[in-house]
Amino acid sequence: MQYINQGAKPARGRGLLTVVEFAEALGLKPATIRAMIWRREVEFVRINRSIRFKPETVDEWIERGTVPPVE
Repeated sequence: MQYINQGAKPARGRGLLTVVEFAEALGLKPATIRAMIWRREVEFVRINRSIRFKPETVDEWIERGTVPPVE
């Protein structure tokens, strides 16, 4: 599965995503993502005081949350 960019433009520098872009990609509010960062529930990259996310992290979260159908 590949990250689908729905209007969010990647942050400069290696295609890292901002908190807002990451939240939009997952359909969540930025405040939810910030709370997850605070609780260390999501992997992130710290660049000085900025928080960024690898685009692959979106795919990992989608895969982790995918529930297979009942047979």
